Amino acid sequence: MRIAVVGGGPGGLFFAALARQADPSIEVTVFERNNADDVFGFGVVFSDRTLAGIHEADPVLREALETHGRHWDDIEVRLKGERIRCGGNGMAAIHRRTLLTLLQERARDLGADLRFRTEVELADLDGYDLVVAADGTSSRIRDTLQERFEPSVETATAKFIWFGTDYMFDGLTFVHERGPHGVFAVHGYPVSADVSTFIVETDESTWRAAGLDAFDVTQPPGPSDLATKAYLEGLFAEQIEGHNLLVNNSRWGNFRTRRTRHWYVTEPRPVVLLGDAAHTAHFSVGSGTKMAMEDAVALAGALAKHGTDLPTALAAYEAEARPSVESIQGAARPSLGWWEHFGTYHDAFEPWQFAYHFLSRSISDARLARRAPDFISASHEQWGRRHGAEPLRTPLDLGAWSTPGRTVTVGPDANGVTARSANGAPLPLRASAPEDGDPWGAWVEAPDDESGLAAARETLASLSNSAPLLVAVHGGTPYTRTLLTEQARLRHGLPALLVDDGLDHDRAVTAVLSGRTDLVGAAATLASWEEPE
Repeated sequence: MRIAVVGGGPGGLFFAALARQADPSIEVTVFERNNADDVFGFGVVFSDRTLAGIHEADPVLREALETHGRHWDDIEVRLKGERIRCGGNGMAAIHRRTLLTLLQERARDLGADLRFRTEVELADLDGYDLVVAADGTSSRIRDTLQERFEPSVETATAKFIWFGTDYMFDGLTFVHERGPHGVFAVHGYPVSADVSTFIVETDESTWRAAGLDAFDVTQPPGPSDLATKAYLEGLFAEQIEGHNLLVNNSRWGNFRTRRTRHWYVTEPRPVVLLGDAAHTAHFSVGSGTKMAMEDAVALAGALAKHGTDLPTALAAYEAEARPSVESIQGAARPSLGWWEHFGTYHDAFEPWQFAYHFLSRSISDARLARRAPDFISASHEQWGRRHGAEPLRTPLDLGAWSTPGRTVTVGPDANGVTARSANGAPLPLRASAPEDGDPWGAWVEAPDDESGLAAARETLASLSNSAPLLVAVHGGTPYTRTLLTEQARLRHGLPALLVDDGLDHDRAVTAVLSGRTDLVGAAATLASWEEPE
């Protein structure tokens, strides 16, 4: 069998090595349009918990991380002069150039033919039995067959730019600074003995107010935005102790989440997508390179098992790899969404709650406690100092209506929908203000997808002008419900009730302690919200 791999990134190179390792009779040729030592970006990061399958397939990554990488356990959040640490997050990072060099050596040692400075189109590869498109998020191979692959893309509203720095972070560090034009945030982590990655995010209005929209991003890859470099070196000078930012094709962009309905086609010829060509997930979950290398493991394994029966092998590959990718993309959406709104959270929360809100964006209180018991204990203690009780046992007094805890039941009665506290006090929930002026809560339905959020926000803003005691958000998805409860609290200054029959005690605690909502409610009995024995 002859296989052409288009793209010499980590996924394509790792697949080439694994395919040759499994069956040396397979001819594998890798076509990469750039030079062997061309690298865009700085580091790649991996979570310890996710590497078992890659390490089992081949030791090259494990050995690379052990010899050349940097490892840490803590995440640090810097905000408003405070530094908050959360342990139990074992991760390792390596410079992208180092990783690519080692993967190139491994693929060559196993007999793959690597051809750099060679750009190919699908029509150039007629002599190959299988084409593996590992040519990244802007894959030309995928786009040539887009009617068959059916790709889709969602563009984030946040702006980001990728630098390095000669300041050495000691682990994954998130730095937040309000400057004269708005809030900027950094993802920083060490990738070698003398370089750290330094990714900066901000919202578009801040980006424009700071005058950082002047660089021409339509230029071919290579030039970096030096005006932004100077601006950010000044803004973060204290945080990086006056060190320099390093450029490498550093320019602003918007992250694009890519999905494809089909990962392979067999007609008019067998072509399969791998890595970013098939899917992307926001870099805040640190999974792009990992997903590409896991794709390589799954594809090489399927070919080893099914041989020249390519339709069966490619179907087996997609069936094996897709569930993990979709799970990561599902977790990445609230993480990406957090970065689209972090300026609001920066201004609204104290540092401890900001850090808890951030770290719980895709994980619950109990799961965080297993990783970092000290961090969770400190977060609960901070709440207790402020409120004198655990989160779900904290009273809420809204004047005309009160509840002895943060859990309520929600259900229909003769007058419509009512929220009822543990002491039996009812509060009618309505879609509009009552004419009699009695106490009421606004009843807002969240949309089933994000396309309906703009209209739901307008509805919420209109209802908030009618002075309800609280806003109860129901329906929709967990993500859209959460965004609307946060808008009620943080933009309109109204207490929020998150209505969700699917919440258990753990997720209810997470929602309240993080500041995403003031109350949690469900149609179930209040006993279901009690803390487990």
